Amino acid sequence: MISYRMGPTNGSFVTEFILMGLTEEPNLQIPLFLLFLIMYIITALGNLGLMILIALNSYLHRPMYFLLFNLSFIDLCYSSVITPKMLMNFVLSKNIVSYIGCMTQLYFIIFFIISECYVLTSMAFDRYVAICSPLLYNISMSPKVCSYLILGSYLTAFSGSMVNLGCVLRLKFCDRNIINHYFCDVLPLLQLSCSSTYVNELEIFIIAGINIIVPSFTILISYAFILSSIFHINSSEGRSKAFNTCSSHIIALSLFFGSGAFMYLKPPSAGSLDEGKISSVFYTIVVPMMNPLIYSLRNKDVKTALRKTLHRRKI
Repeated sequence: MISYRMGPTNGSFVTEFILMGLTEEPNLQIPLFLLFLIMYIITALGNLGLMILIALNSYLHRPMYFLLFNLSFIDLCYSSVITPKMLMNFVLSKNIVSYIGCMTQLYFIIFFIISECYVLTSMAFDRYVAICSPLLYNISMSPKVCSYLILGSYLTAFSGSMVNLGCVLRLKFCDRNIINHYFCDVLPLLQLSCSSTYVNELEIFIIAGINIIVPSFTILISYAFILSSIFHINSSEGRSKAFNTCSSHIIALSLFFGSGAFMYLKPPSAGSLDEGKISSVFYTIVVPMMNPLIYSLRNKDVKTALRKTLHRRKI
């Protein structure tokens, strides 16, 4: 049942929304529920486990792992903001979220996604310095510099998410309250508004453009220099190992930034929201699950720290 609140004019305004979910196909509800539940458990255990491992091992108290700790924290947080509510869509006939709850979810999603953009950029810069300018590494990636990089990431995310939230709060929602998505995303909300969305569309293009294009360009340049250095490695085995590691990083980065760009940098009239929902699955669910696997399972330092931690527990 649709709920309304009386506004200052002779109209009625929505006080709660109904999330339509990923699909309305009845036969897919249980299989998708189990699939995304398993993915969320892997995401939570992987990121939380990596954070605990880094915190417990002084051997990992280095710039790269400080950044990786923050990446795992962000992935854990924003997957937890999105996935539990998404899972409810598969088991409830109506997944209702209050207006305040929807705006809160929107704020934290934007905050954590922008944060991830810049933490990934910092990690690419860290790898660039480590491989291309190793003699300058201790200066370029000092604890002070790392702290500034992370602080800058969170401050940029805070300002971007506040601007986005402020623009959404000015919208009026008169009678339609069914969001064609599995979370409170800004684009489906614009389609429900009964007021002008021009400012919002302009704001989305600017904020998304800055926070996708600038980090993507920086990461692209960093990995171009890294790959150039890899090709100059004399050992074919070392070259192959370094290239395999970089290629897995590039795949994860391409999924995250590519799906985000597809969702937010296309004109509002291009494509459907159903296509957007599929694209959103990659940067909201798949990438947070992949990151701890990509950045840790193939990492010798993490494997060594894990063995030492398990050995200490046995003793």
